[in-house]
Parts: sequence; C-alpha cells; structure tokens
Amino acid sequence: MTISISRILSATALVVGLSLPFGAAYALDGTLTIVTSYPPDTTTAFQKAFEKKYPGVKVEMLKKKTTAGIKYIQETVANNKSDMFWASAPDAFEVLKGDNLLSKYKVKVQGIPEKVGAFPINDPDGYYKGFAASGYGIMWNTRYLKAKKLPPAKEWADLKKPIYHGHVGMSAPSRSGTTHLTVETLIQGMGWDKGWAEWKEIAGNFNTITERSFGVPDGVNSGQFGLGIVIDFFGLSSQASGFPVEYVYPTVTTLVPANIAIVKNAPNQAAAEAFIEFLLSTEGQELLLDPKIRRLPVNPATYAKAPEGFPNPFKDSSIGAAVKFDLDLSKGRYNVVNSLFDVMITYRIDELRAAVKAVQDAKAKMAGKSNEAAAKLIAEAEALIAAMPVSEAKASEPDFAKIFKKKRKKATTKITGRQAEVEAEWDAQVTANYAKAVELANKAASML
Repeated sequence: MTISISRILSATALVVGLSLPFGAAYALDGTLTIVTSYPPDTTTAFQKAFEKKYPGVKVEMLKKKTTAGIKYIQETVANNKSDMFWASAPDAFEVLKGDNLLSKYKVKVQGIPEKVGAFPINDPDGYYKGFAASGYGIMWNTRYLKAKKLPPAKEWADLKKPIYHGHVGMSAPSRSGTTHLTVETLIQGMGWDKGWAEWKEIAGNFNTITERSFGVPDGVNSGQFGLGIVIDFFGLSSQASGFPVEYVYPTVTTLVPANIAIVKNAPNQAAAEAFIEFLLSTEGQELLLDPKIRRLPVNPATYAKAPEGFPNPFKDSSIGAAVKFDLDLSKGRYNVVNSLFDVMITYRIDELRAAVKAVQDAKAKMAGKSNEAAAKLIAEAEALIAAMPVSEAKASEPDFAKIFKKKRKKATTKITGRQAEVEAEWDAQVTANYAKAVELANKAASML
C-alpha cells in the first residue's frame, strides 16, 4: 500500500493542531469582516488585541447603526461578505435569526453563567452569544448641574420636572439600537399608555435629539446639555476617562446582554469562531474594563479586577430587576415603536416642547391655588399630549407591524405605501393634539 507524503503531512498537521490553543488548528488568515454599531473606542481595542493574537488575520470593522446593519446583512445575503454582526440590541439579533441569516455556534470557553439578572446570556437556540451586559439609564455633567443649580436626576420621572426643560439629550430609537431598547424597556416597565406618556413628557424637556447614540455622551461630556439618556457604558466610560460625569440606573430599567453572532455563509468562519472565543476569554473579558470601554463582563470572575464602585450585576441583583424584558414582544413591534417615536417626538419635537412647556407654566401658576376650571383644562391638555394614535394590541399585530419597513432618517425622508398613510394619520392626530394642548394650557394660565 502506498501512502502519499501529502497525506502524512496532513495527518501530522491535524494532530499538532488539536494540541494547540483554540484557533491555531485553523488556517487563521485573511480578512474578518464585522458589521458593528460600536464606537471606535470599543472596536479598535478588540481589533488590535485580536490581530496581535492572530497576526494572520486582518479585522475590518464595518461601522453601521444597528438598524442599518440589519438591513445591510439582509440586502447582501445573495453575495454575503460579512462574517459577524456585533451590537448591543438582542432584538436586532432576533430579527436576523428570524430571517435565517445567522449560523449556530457552540462556545468552548467555560465559566459563563446561563443568565445575567433574569435574562439568558446566550440565545437558547445557539445563534448569538452575549459577551457583555448592558443596562440603560441617566448620565449627567456635575459641573453643568452645579452651574445651573440643578439636582441630579436619578429616576425617569425626575426628567419630566420643569427645572430640566432644555437640559436633556437623547438619540432616536430609529437611529440607535441601544436607544430603542431604552424606549422599549420603559414602555414594558410602565405599560404602553403610561410608558409613552412618560417618554413624551421627558421629551418635552429635550435640548436635542442626536444623530447617533454616542452624540449623547459627547453632548453631556462637553456641557452642550446637562443630562443624557444612555446605555450604561457611555456613562461609565466617560466617568473613567476623567469627564465630570455621574451615571445611575433608574429603578425601571432592565439588564440585557450585548451580543455577537456569526453571519450565515461567513467567508471566514474559522476567524469568526476564534473572535467569539477571544471575546469570552479571560483576556477579552478583562478588556471590557478598559476605561474607554467600561462594559459589564459576563464572566463573574472578571469583576475581581474591576475598579472600586464598578457595577456588578452578579452581586447587585437590584440592577435591572424591575423589568423582565420580553424579547419577543419587542421584536414583534420593533419598527412600529421606532415609527411612533419619530412621528410623535423626533420630527414634532418643537410642537411637543411647546405643549409640555405650556402645561408646565400653567401648573406653576396653579401652585397653591384652587381653581377647578383651570385644573380641568390642564388635565385635558395633559391627556391630549399623552394620547396614543394606536393601541398596544394593534401595534403588535403581525399584519400591521409588517407594513413599517422604512425608517425616517429625517423629516423629509420619502415614505410610501401603507406606512406613509398610517404615519400621516398619526402625524395629523398628534400635531392637532399638541396644538390644542397649548391652547387649553394657555387658557388655564390666563384664569390664574
């Protein structure tokens, strides 16, 4: 029997490969393309560390907002050139999973618990993996608040107070997957009608709605505005980087994993698998503690190296305990929630601010006085601002939700078809309500 030299060499390589650390058994070379919504402070650190560990691989970070990243992977499925999707919003991964655009992968690293808080760290079906935990809350610039004589806001309800009018910043959920989760979390925590009413009252105090999610911490850090609604790592990393800021988790928040997944038919499957293992390794988890990153690791052992005062969800069970986030509910109405926020808030922010300010002024004049007629008018104005153009049940109907396919990048973005018709109906209702609210609140003020 004749055995070729090439077969002997191949067998030898396999035996040697099996004895080496993960990744070494593969021909780890070429380009690893990762579609991600993360800022450079995060991606650059992991990119450099991974390329140092695997010098044959060049990591290419394809930067896109979460919603744009989903759309990109959906549109390029016929000629896929992406290896991974890396973002914070688990419902975004559910969309790709539902479209059969992700590959299953079983992690080899040990020591990762099944849950963080009440939420599974990994997709139970194996399509995406949690590498860090994320919560949502409020950050503020301590110098700004001191100069303006403002107290810190530690609960969502605090941000509705008249003293914060013009001092709050946030991005729109249609522009940021993490902001979408923040909006959805509050709606789930308070209920559809009360949650949306809360958001509209808070938005009435907005200074701005930023183009990107990281525009919020940038605005707070620079003192453009005093308080920002952000994912936790924005506040924690700004604080660690020396900016005069503080961060708090409000009671009504949730804790969910930030995720990574391998795209179906990934051109560089081996490097993609190695990148997941690297993220979950001791080296990768400790990198999350970098002052410029400051994410919550999913390996409890990593917190032994965390700085003093760093949040530890595996010891502090109060973080995110108030809201048991329903991923299926969020996924089913994802685009509806984004469209509602844009129609009612993003592109009607001036009208909403005017309505909320009119009510605030009327209430200020009402303080310490008794005037039943004026009180009734103020209550009617508040109800008009809070009124929703669609019920929770309708928003979650699959046939209704599927008509919302296009997001508004700006007010003039052309929307067509049934989505355009519905959004126009919503817009007409909310603008009429805001205008009437101003009229009623001003009338009440004139009676006081």
